Amino acid sequence: MITDAAEILDDFDDRLRAAAFAWLTSRTFNGSGNLTYSEIQSFSFEGQRIPLKDRVKGIWKPASLRSALSITTTYRPPGVVRPYDDLIHESDGLLRYKWNGIERDEATNRALRSAMQLGVPLIWFFGVGKGVFKPVFPVFVVGEEEANRQFILDADPSVNAAVDESAAEQFLRRYLKVETRHRLFQAVFRGTVMRAYEGRCAVCSLQHGQLLDAAHIIPDSDEDGVASVVNGMALCKIHHAAFDFGILGIRPDLVVQIQSGLMHEIDGPMLRHGLQEMHGKRVSVPSAKAERPRADLLERAFERFRQAG
Repeated sequence: MITDAAEILDDFDDRLRAAAFAWLTSRTFNGSGNLTYSEIQSFSFEGQRIPLKDRVKGIWKPASLRSALSITTTYRPPGVVRPYDDLIHESDGLLRYKWNGIERDEATNRALRSAMQLGVPLIWFFGVGKGVFKPVFPVFVVGEEEANRQFILDADPSVNAAVDESAAEQFLRRYLKVETRHRLFQAVFRGTVMRAYEGRCAVCSLQHGQLLDAAHIIPDSDEDGVASVVNGMALCKIHHAAFDFGILGIRPDLVVQIQSGLMHEIDGPMLRHGLQEMHGKRVSVPSAKAERPRADLLERAFERFRQAG
């Protein structure tokens, strides 16, 4: 039986966080979609509405919890500097999140520090548009760099764990860490691309989020394959696969090309309507010029398409 007040709070905290993660999973199609601020504010738990983020503050701790529940990275249009430099560092793949203000003991900083000490999971709301956020969860506070007034966050709570492992186990752990941090990059990339393309395939305008991917123009395994909206396009799964396998190409002037060998094949409605009829069609791009595909990246990808033919 739970009798200690701290244990009661911990039980409530655990249940609320689990409920919030389940709710976010269902509302974002298993984590693939974005949410508006009003949608985020509609979460309720055990009959009580509990906002998952604050309207103004980057670090949010509901009064009913012992530590922070979420952090927010503010959206800024392309070319505009964010008020805080909250970014995933290329050096180690970990997120640096700045203190609120400059005082170490500011209440919200204490709340995030408490989350680190308790090892509880948080939600990272990354702004991908005005009032639109990509929720990334769970993330954990795994360290603090006081000299730089910032916390270190990761999707793997055991990042600093000292464990006695064999060489094979250490290799597997490093691999899993790389994969986990890679997903952080891709989550932010997808959220930004989907918002920029208004949740539609650039080729066929399909608008079902479950069937859309944030496709890289240059693969992310390439040194130029940055996880940036200028290296991405929203594509349905059919056109994404066709693009990756060199069946469909996009010229630098944004016109679709289908490999000539397929243009004369007869193989049902998917080939005819899904690919052949896309030949010569101009793709849709974001209204903001700074978010449109970079011409040099399209040229490199189209050269790969020409070679595949």
